[in-house]
Amino acid sequence: MATSVTTLKPTKKKTTKRKKRNTKKKLVIVESPAKAKTISKYLGRTYNVIASKGHIRDLPKSRMGVDISDDYKPDYISIRGKGDTIKMLKAEAKKSKEIFLASDPDREGEAIAWHVAHVLNLDVTDKNRVTFNEITKDTVKDAFKHPRTIDMNLVNAQQARRIVDRLVGYSISPILWKKVKKGLSAGRVQSVALWIVIQREREIKAFNPEEYWTIDSVFKKGRSKFKASFHGLNGKKKKLSSNEDVQDILKRLDPKGDFKINEVKKREKKRQPPLPFTTSTMQQDANKKLHYKTGRTMMAAQQLYEGINVGKEGSQGLITYMRTDSTRISSIAKHEAAEFLHKEYGPEYAANHPKKGKLPEGSQDAHEAVRPTSAFRTPKSIEKYLTKDQFRLYSLIWSRFIASQMTPAVVDTETVTIEQNGVDYRANGSKMKFEGYLKVYSAGKEKDNILPELKKDDVVKLDTNNPDQHFTQPPARYTEAALIKTLEENGVGRPSTYAPTLMTIQKRYYVRLDARRFVPTELGEIVNTLIEEYFPDIVNVDFTADIEGKLDEIEEEKRKWVAVVNQFYQPFSKEVTYAEKEMEDVQIKEPLAGFDCEICGSPMVVKMGKYGKFFACSRFPDCRNTQTIVKEIGVSCPKCHEGQVIERKTKRKRIFYGCSRYPECDFVSWDKPIGRDCPKCGHFLVNKKVRGGWQVVCPEGDYEEDVIK
Repeated sequence: MATSVTTLKPTKKKTTKRKKRNTKKKLVIVESPAKAKTISKYLGRTYNVIASKGHIRDLPKSRMGVDISDDYKPDYISIRGKGDTIKMLKAEAKKSKEIFLASDPDREGEAIAWHVAHVLNLDVTDKNRVTFNEITKDTVKDAFKHPRTIDMNLVNAQQARRIVDRLVGYSISPILWKKVKKGLSAGRVQSVALWIVIQREREIKAFNPEEYWTIDSVFKKGRSKFKASFHGLNGKKKKLSSNEDVQDILKRLDPKGDFKINEVKKREKKRQPPLPFTTSTMQQDANKKLHYKTGRTMMAAQQLYEGINVGKEGSQGLITYMRTDSTRISSIAKHEAAEFLHKEYGPEYAANHPKKGKLPEGSQDAHEAVRPTSAFRTPKSIEKYLTKDQFRLYSLIWSRFIASQMTPAVVDTETVTIEQNGVDYRANGSKMKFEGYLKVYSAGKEKDNILPELKKDDVVKLDTNNPDQHFTQPPARYTEAALIKTLEENGVGRPSTYAPTLMTIQKRYYVRLDARRFVPTELGEIVNTLIEEYFPDIVNVDFTADIEGKLDEIEEEKRKWVAVVNQFYQPFSKEVTYAEKEMEDVQIKEPLAGFDCEICGSPMVVKMGKYGKFFACSRFPDCRNTQTIVKEIGVSCPKCHEGQVIERKTKRKRIFYGCSRYPECDFVSWDKPIGRDCPKCGHFLVNKKVRGGWQVVCPEGDYEEDVIK
């Protein structure tokens, strides 16, 4: 009997289908990759943070791009080179469940958000705009709980500025190209900055020095000596205008006789702490103390704001937003600073009611001052994570903020009047009683000047009497710090415009820096003269400041942007038409170089280029021979002894010294060789800049000579 075999089928395990989780993330768009990286760490995995890398739309470079007949309608186009970025933004937007625009909290940042919204077809009435004044975890997370709509008042204010500047630049520049030289430009704020520099140069040239004299003396009381200076006659101050005036004073004196102490005034003087930084004061202080150009300062500040990896804390925004004209400090920051000061220095250093600053007219108070995001994050604690520029600027910002929350410094001062035969001398003494804010922030070392114990009717002796002739000095040329201060005081420009304005007038070679001070070039003088004559309003400080005020009113919804632009353009367009007809061609004379072209034999001339002067053939463009201008210093090369040492410049315009036979001889030195050798080791000596002047030193040994002032 056959048996049948049955095969058992394996039983399938029941599988429960899991619902696919919604993997769509919330998209956050910021300007820079560094900012995106920092914010991404705070928001977590449910957010995707990407960067637009600045503006993605702007007016075209090749044409005006403003339709004057249609209410100044701007023709925005995608910025060249931003195609891949725009594609990436659109692709990421498609697969996101929600989109937030988190560009910087100012007009420029609002405009970037608006342009991104336009490209991505976002509704500007949606609450998709997020802003924060500092990039810290708590601040960023809190900002995303309170999104708002795009502020069209801010956008319109920025749009009005952009259009007015375009109308000025693209109307005047072509006239300058035609009448003077190709490649020139004129701008609304840069023209005022150039005019201010040239006005100062005119003051210097017109200055007539006046003679004046001083008498500085040394007196003795017992073994103690102290300094005093001539003050006046019979209790009244007197100016010494000539040597005759000095001799009249000296004839009254008995140098070996007694001098009487007529008056001793002692008082306590308080030095108030400075306010925290605005953009302008930060740029000024960095220029004065660190010798940083405004562009360099703003680059380091941007990096500190956007976030830096500081070890265990991860990526942190180290300062608040760096474009501000406010000195306001949040209550949280004040409380933390007070806590830090109590802990580190003691309660006597913490101010109960820190000084408040008054906002300049037209300033905005939307942001806080520039300050560290944490008072407890001292410069020393994070130095190893920062570059040299970042560390030095952060130290400046941190110390200024901490100082602003401290008590005043207290100084005991003493003024002593010394008299003989009606001739009065004054001696001033001072002694620090309490450091206060100077413990963390000082312009320099505060030196005590302690006088010996003096009281009324005491008698002292004259040790030396030193009359000295002086002449009044002309006003100083502007440093970057001084020019920024002047622009700010006159209401010209805003925090975001100072750095690009100063950069432009240097780039166009309208001014050059000499010993860190602005000197107008011949080209700058020509351009300024033409603008003064044909476009007087453009270089009128009050007119430019008035436009800035109207831009602020657009932001505050007090004015319509089209009306502001039209009010400016109607009279300006008449000036443009007049200048096109009446402005004469300007011939810039090119001085002869003093030698002939080695290619064609024609005279060589000195031309002005993008990076300064150079030699070129006078037959250009038929002959294109050019040579760099080299400056010999009159010293033979210490290495090969055949070539001459010449002055050269790096790409960053820093001067160094090299051999004229380069590349055959590779001698190079940052310091200027003087043509003598060290008497100790035989190495060539150099002239090195030191505090107080110049000093001849040996780079390899310990030989040095006296400092020359």
